[in-house]
Amino acid sequence: MCDKQWKLERYREWNRDVKKGQIVCAGSSLMEMFPVEKWAAEAQPPVIVYNRGIGGFVTSELLDAMDVCILALEPSRLFINIGTNDLSDARIPVADIMCNYEEILKRTEQALPEIEIYLMAYYPINEEAAAEEMKPCLRVRTNEKINAANAEVKKLAEKHGQRYIDIAGPLRDGQGRLKAEYTIEGMHIKEEGYRAIFPEFMKYAMEPGWRG
Repeated sequence: MCDKQWKLERYREWNRDVKKGQIVCAGSSLMEMFPVEKWAAEAQPPVIVYNRGIGGFVTSELLDAMDVCILALEPSRLFINIGTNDLSDARIPVADIMCNYEEILKRTEQALPEIEIYLMAYYPINEEAAAEEMKPCLRVRTNEKINAANAEVKKLAEKHGQRYIDIAGPLRDGQGRLKAEYTIEGMHIKEEGYRAIFPEFMKYAMEPGWRG
């Protein structure tokens, strides 16, 4: 069983014991590695957040795994960050990424009409601070490409009456790159980086409901 499938099966088991109607996070490794579930539980007052990110996921894979990663939990509020792995593949046009992303939104809204969805801006990268083996990937997944994709994610949020949020401000250096001290290898984020954006995440997680 591959790592992604193993994680899906583990989430399927865990979903039997969830409290429905809470906050869910879905996406790829940049979501999975965010210790938001643990930190939110330790907050005062504690907040229930379920992190269902899966490293390596592209938009089509989340689309196929929506039942486990989103719908089975019946969230009232969903934070989603998906598509950065698609951006790393030069063969995939941004339009195709957004097509899959929109289908995820449509199916979620159809199943959960009252849900509040936060489409999260993609985090920047730092090619200059990258490990050598990561640099070829980051020459495809550039900050220019990320910024262009973020503009499309924002349009998607507006089209669906959902929220586009950018909590990456504390991660950016003066040139708009991922701060070198916050990155593992130019793309993934250290715990200190997640600590820097956690208050911004919680600001949205705790805000009053805005749907309806």
